[in-house]
Amino acid sequence: MKKLAFLFLTLFTVGLIQAQHQKSQRMKKKILFVVTSHDKKGNTGEDTGYYLGEVSHPWEVLHKAGYEIDFVSPKGGTPPVDGFDLKDPVNKEFWENKEYKNKIDHSLQPSQVKPGNYSAIFYAGGHGAMWDFADNTELADIASKVYENGGIVAAVCHGPAGLVNIKLNNGKYLVDGKKINAFTNEEEAEVKLTNVVPFLLENKLKERGAKFEKSGLWQNHVVADQRVITGQNPQSAKSVGEAILKELNQ
Repeated sequence: MKKLAFLFLTLFTVGLIQAQHQKSQRMKKKILFVVTSHDKKGNTGEDTGYYLGEVSHPWEVLHKAGYEIDFVSPKGGTPPVDGFDLKDPVNKEFWENKEYKNKIDHSLQPSQVKPGNYSAIFYAGGHGAMWDFADNTELADIASKVYENGGIVAAVCHGPAGLVNIKLNNGKYLVDGKKINAFTNEEEAEVKLTNVVPFLLENKLKERGAKFEKSGLWQNHVVADQRVITGQNPQSAKSVGEAILKELNQ
């Protein structure tokens, strides 16, 4: 009888350990995508929002690799979308995926996010990010905790606006001393929004101590440095997803 009880206790303990391990693995499989809630380009009257391809292309890479993705925006709820092109098959795939369309249309508020659940945080671009990412202290705190927990912080195009005010426990800016890139001054001039955006992203990142790298207009350029991954423009979105995946697999 004692042997039977011992065997049952052993099996129960092993099962409990396995369940906890599986839960831990599931927790590590989550990635948080940040999208803007801002829908206007300054006082131009032009609409903006998160750039669809900068969500869909990294999503495709990471989703197919088995990662679960959640969405957060500064205001929560349904964020505005820009770059809406369903001729892009990846955009179409994302937009018609009922689970993920529902997720992004019901994005979390920052207060609802538990940073410990995520192994990476990714800031998608779109011009709206220039107005509501940089000064959002709740999002900066989430990203800082993900990073301090050994996770990855990534961004593309105007998404690195979310990185400019992230500070670490040592008091330094996250980007200080790291190789970083983002939407360049030249690209901002090319789209004639230099005097519309609240600040120039390239300049601000340099002010924060970033070692800014860049390629020519609309060239795919991705930089990875000490678990911070950044891409220059919409053309870099898929490559940022691939770089995140590579870092997660290390």
